[in-house]
Amino acid sequence: MMACNHENGQIVSQTYIDSVMNHYHEPTFARSNDSSMQFWRNRIDPRLPGLVNETKYAGTLSLRFHLFGDIQDIKKADSIIRKLDSNFNHKEAQADLTLVSYSILQHRFKEADDWLEKAKHSGLKKYDQLSSSFDVDFELGRDFQAANELKELKSSRDYGYFFRRSKMDHLNGLLDSSIYAMMQAAKQEENSPYLSQVALSNAADLYIHAGDLKQAAGLYQKCLAINGADFHSLMGLGWIALVHDKNDSLAERIFAFVRTKNKLPDPVFKLAQTAQMNGDSLQESRWARVFESEATQPVYGNMYNKYMIELYTGILKDPSRAEQISKGELDNRATAQTYAWYAWSLFSNNKKQEAFEQFEKNVSGRPLEGLELYWMGKLMQGLNKGYNAQAFYKAAYMNKYDLSPSILRDLEKQLE
Repeated sequence: MMACNHENGQIVSQTYIDSVMNHYHEPTFARSNDSSMQFWRNRIDPRLPGLVNETKYAGTLSLRFHLFGDIQDIKKADSIIRKLDSNFNHKEAQADLTLVSYSILQHRFKEADDWLEKAKHSGLKKYDQLSSSFDVDFELGRDFQAANELKELKSSRDYGYFFRRSKMDHLNGLLDSSIYAMMQAAKQEENSPYLSQVALSNAADLYIHAGDLKQAAGLYQKCLAINGADFHSLMGLGWIALVHDKNDSLAERIFAFVRTKNKLPDPVFKLAQTAQMNGDSLQESRWARVFESEATQPVYGNMYNKYMIELYTGILKDPSRAEQISKGELDNRATAQTYAWYAWSLFSNNKKQEAFEQFEKNVSGRPLEGLELYWMGKLMQGLNKGYNAQAFYKAAYMNKYDLSPSILRDLEKQLE
């Protein structure tokens, strides 16, 4: 199938996608997880709070959230572990560590830091302390501390080490090294299909950053062979179909299919971008409004702030709301990325001087992703700093496949 596509330059085969959709079924380990969920739930006795049964049950809920995106699953898991932690008078370090990971998953980064401190007071094994400390420090922008923790974690045969090293290398702009580390992570867990698939899917994302969409597509297909419910990888193929193959109808089918199987609002955002590629402003606006109504529900907290800032400074034209969200995000995690969001929102809201001050103080000279690089280019251009703007535009173009169709069109126009 791939060979046939190469003749016309396309990467994603419609025949392959038809097969994936027509033969979709829940993977064996998902059904096994459901059985485990029922088993551990039935063992819980509300009159006699325990540690094992509750922890195992919460773990099955967490896995189901990762598979099918029902936010209520992770909320319920979080609630169970909080209650368990209280029942054991905050002396079970493992419960606190679990709440660290749940908080990060829900983009409650300062709360994750608080849970980590409680876990440390209860006593942690060195590996658990280093790995969780890295996760929290990395998300909060404490890059120096995270780098030191990564050095102490260093191992030639550890999934967690390579996964975290990949994230750090990516932050530092070492994309080839980041891809290598993520592939090494997958290699460490070849006997654990789910963990291997997660790493391979992340590696595919990195190949998209690098502009190697054929490699990305190959890995996404490998992931789907392992886990037919890997909707992230399926949407990755949809994105390649959209931005590389210009096959908007196939991309739209993929995103619409994922929307029927996964409860997170992510495919709705992709449908808005698909309409954007088509130049269908009515559909673009409609899907953007649907995404807004879903992603801004309180249950999601800060999870979709970046998406909403992009929409409010673009399609939905509400820069004041973008400024409010980005300012609030700084209370959650003050990093170069989030300061870039704030600077861009200020600029979009016609507060140019404040935007430039934020840029100079908190963004300039620090690593950024493609979207933030583009935003800073627009900011520089708006401040009549054309040379700086071009530098940002050129850097953003290196990650052009990360950008929405309208942004990419504008970026290419600026670089002409």
